Amino acid sequence: MTAFTLPFGKIGTRDHARVGGKCASLGEMTQAGIAVPTGFAVTTDAYLAMLDQTGLRAEIEAQLASTKFDDVSSLERSAQAIQIRFRSHKLPADVEAAIRNDYNAMGDDLPVAVRSSATAEDLPDASFAGQQDTYLWVVGADTVIEHVRDCWASLFTARAMKYRHDNDLGQIEVLMSVAVQKMVNAQTAGVAMTLDPLTGDRTRIVIDASYGLGELVVSGIVTPDNFTVEKILMEVIDRKISDKHVELVPDVAAKSTVEREVAADRRNAQCLTDAQVMAVAQLAKALERQNKCPQDVEWAFDADLPEGQNLVALQSRPETVWSQKPAEPAKTSFSTGMMGMVGALNNPVGSKK
Repeated sequence: MTAFTLPFGKIGTRDHARVGGKCASLGEMTQAGIAVPTGFAVTTDAYLAMLDQTGLRAEIEAQLASTKFDDVSSLERSAQAIQIRFRSHKLPADVEAAIRNDYNAMGDDLPVAVRSSATAEDLPDASFAGQQDTYLWVVGADTVIEHVRDCWASLFTARAMKYRHDNDLGQIEVLMSVAVQKMVNAQTAGVAMTLDPLTGDRTRIVIDASYGLGELVVSGIVTPDNFTVEKILMEVIDRKISDKHVELVPDVAAKSTVEREVAADRRNAQCLTDAQVMAVAQLAKALERQNKCPQDVEWAFDADLPEGQNLVALQSRPETVWSQKPAEPAKTSFSTGMMGMVGALNNPVGSKK
């Protein structure tokens, strides 16, 4: 059955082909009782309707046919041309109506994040994280609809097209869902890895945290505070506190986000209490257990929620570096090897005890 939108509470990994990796993860967490900001997925049915009801598919295929993927100039020209074609078409009327209805049901002019969720992203062997666009503090149904179309268009950036070409994922075959999710008013935010990203040690949870929304941490603009938690004993075993000079915060009047200088007395202070560090670690550990593999978790403490109930999960995806490395063969220790040699000398082949 065609459904252009689906609430997070009704989707999961079984719906990956219709809602993409990001939305599927949000749905799984919602159904598992994890605190996740409310929202809905604009499904790949809506994306396909956009391609097929507007003539856009044929326009994209014609452009792809003349694209030289190993020529940077050709790739850039094609990407720009395809994105322009996306923005030259209005959404099909029934798709627009579905998005407008679900957004309005969330509340009057509720600020939301509009995030891409491609069907080839957040897989253990093909991480697409960061390949497509995200729009923060989006207000009003008209603007939401505009940014859904922008997310679809971002499937055809030069970088994303090159990635798909090099990984033999196809171009028109990769579909796009979009998450429309209540905006978090983040006091602090960041990422948590359920292994050490430097060594692959799975007995560790490593947390990066800074003030405001987590996009400045993910993008590398801010050097975050860094905490290492021992996963079994659940205690902090290392911490590095950084100079966090800027934060990304909402500008309610402008209906957008703005980078703001952090006051001198906060810049070098630990941005999370130890209790908050442990809460993030517990959340990450629970998501690893739920997903049965190491996780890369985005989280935030929401200033609009009561203390003790304000930690929310924004994303959980499989870790894709260490998890894909084959296990090293067991190495014979020096002492074991020497003992074997002594045994052989004492009992040569054919001898009797």
